[in-house]
Amino acid sequence: MAFSNERTRPLSVTDDLVEIEQLLARYAVAMTRGDVDRVLSVFAPDGSYSAFGDTYPLDEFPALVSAAPKGLFLAGTPVIELDGDAATGTQPLCFVEHSTHEMRIGYYNDTYVRTPDGWRLRTRAMTFIRRSGAHDSGRPHAFERTRS
Repeated sequence: MAFSNERTRPLSVTDDLVEIEQLLARYAVAMTRGDVDRVLSVFAPDGSYSAFGDTYPLDEFPALVSAAPKGLFLAGTPVIELDGDAATGTQPLCFVEHSTHEMRIGYYNDTYVRTPDGWRLRTRAMTFIRRSGAHDSGRPHAFERTRS
């Protein structure tokens, strides 16, 4: 069982769940504000984001976030399964574009890892829910990658 740096009592399952939920809240607020540094801070150093048929490492996040539509990231309560210093989860998302108020809905499938600095996202994969009811990783994004 892990111990908190600030406490002498063991961390509980509730402590872990609350910490992960706060991590995900920080992600949603940072995305809403376009705060790339804050977005990066919720990921483990080897973290990645998957959507639009591709996986993006952390060094591509600044350009990816810059190219993303702007608006409100309204995230629901995640379902989290803890397994020691690792965890998996699914979190619903409703994105509302700021100028048109058009919505995009879907969910994130995540993996989390406990680091010396606390829980962090290791992977975050977006699945969109289409009007047809289809679930997919999204259409190609306007973001242009430079790697070959």
